Amino acid sequence: MSSTPPRGYKALSGSERQPLAGARPVGPVDPNEHIEVSVYLRAPASSNLSEVVSKGHRLTREQYAKEHSASPEDIAKVKQFARDHDLTIVEENPTARKVVLAGTAAAISSAFATELRHYDAPGGRFRGRTGPVHIPTDMGQIVVGVLGLDNRPQASPHLRRSRPKAEGVDLSYTPPQLAQLYNFPTDVNGAGQCVAIIELGGGFRRSDLQTYFQQLSISPQPRVTSVSVDGGGNHPFGDPNANGEVDLDIEVVGAIAPGAHIAVYFAPNTDQGFLDAITQATHDSVNNPSVISISWGAAELNWTAQAMQLMDQAFQAAAALGMHRCGRQWLIGWD
Repeated sequence: MSSTPPRGYKALSGSERQPLAGARPVGPVDPNEHIEVSVYLRAPASSNLSEVVSKGHRLTREQYAKEHSASPEDIAKVKQFARDHDLTIVEENPTARKVVLAGTAAAISSAFATELRHYDAPGGRFRGRTGPVHIPTDMGQIVVGVLGLDNRPQASPHLRRSRPKAEGVDLSYTPPQLAQLYNFPTDVNGAGQCVAIIELGGGFRRSDLQTYFQQLSISPQPRVTSVSVDGGGNHPFGDPNANGEVDLDIEVVGAIAPGAHIAVYFAPNTDQGFLDAITQATHDSVNNPSVISISWGAAELNWTAQAMQLMDQAFQAAAALGMHRCGRQWLIGWD
């Protein structure tokens, strides 16, 4: 489909996708393929998250929902758009300012005036697009992002395998040893808190975690639960680096804060999955995380401008709710 928007449409700013290096187009998607997209909406005109964050103010979840949710009018307009294009509403989340739409590839492509193709790449086959996403002109001030049309791999785990011992010196450390070196407090263990961990692939085996914590004499062992985002799940097979990242993240948190509940949010490795996982964890009133840990990532050049803007807004929401950044971790302070 031409990058020129059809009549009554405009290009969504920042949505341009470039071809993935090394990818080879292999043909159009099946027009009946089921696709779900996350449509992110503008903040209210009165929203002042940047000011809240810069002044160090903190909001309760109730305050955030009241002051920074999408307006009913904006959501109604997206729902009407869905009806006009034979799409269904999968999720409506005013607090996250997100509406998830679903439909066939043919209906989705027509609704957003873009062409979807399958590509073969070194990392496997994916559904992709080039150029911008298009939206109706009258929704131009409402919609700030549309994710899910393109499901190319977005990020990668960042871990390093331990090196062999050098001259009999053990170069590895356990999490409790590192905690001691950094003077972590010894009179708290995370009890009463929930740590959310974002994972974009892989999984864990409970037997492996039990063995690990037993070797460190941690008892009782941490409670670990899995949370599905966009159909993601705990799949402890396949890429050993992804599995290693999942195990590493859980084991470090569980060894240092064994009293905390650990909720692992498994999402597809796409820009949609990454952002939706952060959004879901941030606004999860069931598990109510007090810490969010992220150790997957990718260079900025691999992201669209809209995805980076949405990620920045997600982190502003996190900061406004009391989150603090520590290395590659996002923390809601254990006050």
